[in-house]
Amino acid sequence: MTKVAVVGLGSMGQHHARLYSELDCEFVGAADTDAVRGRDICARYKVPYYADYHDLLDRVEAVSIVVPTTLHHHVALDFLNRGVHCLVEKPIAFNLDEAQEMTAAASQHNAVLAVGHIEHFNPAVRLLKQIIDAGDLGRLISIATRRVGPYVPRIRDVGIVIDSASHDIGIVRYLVGQEPLSVFSRVGRLKHCKEDHAVIVLDFGSTTASIEVAWFNPQKVRTLVATGSEATAYLDYIEQTITIRNSHETRVADIARQEPLRVELQDFLHCIQNGCRPAVDGTAALGILRIALEASGNRYTTLAANMAPV
Repeated sequence: MTKVAVVGLGSMGQHHARLYSELDCEFVGAADTDAVRGRDICARYKVPYYADYHDLLDRVEAVSIVVPTTLHHHVALDFLNRGVHCLVEKPIAFNLDEAQEMTAAASQHNAVLAVGHIEHFNPAVRLLKQIIDAGDLGRLISIATRRVGPYVPRIRDVGIVIDSASHDIGIVRYLVGQEPLSVFSRVGRLKHCKEDHAVIVLDFGSTTASIEVAWFNPQKVRTLVATGSEATAYLDYIEQTITIRNSHETRVADIARQEPLRVELQDFLHCIQNGCRPAVDGTAALGILRIALEASGNRYTTLAANMAPV
């Protein structure tokens, strides 16, 4: 079994630890700078605690890196340069140069580099992709997403576009099956040190996507509406539901609920064991980050010349 560890045991890293303790792998330990939290979580899953992640470098074959975005590049390179497979929480890195260096290191050392764009593993999203590709909605005209909720004070290193809108940028890109030709954005700041609300419009030519994100709504909302020439699909990320409406009927898709993070970690382990490409690898994550960085200011940018294929 693959020897796996977790670096970073914050709100998301704790779930990586929980799931590795249940999956078909050998969970060998975790590192965190907070000794009280680290020891408590590691004791819960009966694995060693490490105050310094460097002590894990020669003990593991794979690692989840769940640290602040500004540290992704530094921590990941320490593992990738030793050929250790890495799952890095999204976004892949703080800037494009860091992301490119990470993808190059993974390629050079034949290491899997997966990036934790978790919504790609939501069963409702995967089913919607099948519905669109099958032509059940007709020609795809537009996609509108809304990802809003309460203020999140723990997120300080990036603004809402990189932290939250990147989810929907990745999903829209996946559903349409191509890169956007241009991006238009309006962003603002009310409470956060960086931007905390934004509206982003991506032009795919025949399809247009609008993405709304905000950190000051009292209720968490995670929705997507895909409008086609023949029908419209309403997706709820949280409830994992899809409702399809056309001129004469409404139907609710049959979806088996799953924990997206569990599916994501299973995919990571499967890729390691079978030499597969992750659902969101370093190259795909770099493309998502490029769009998010372009959208993080008030601007209109033509992107086509700089984009790689999906």
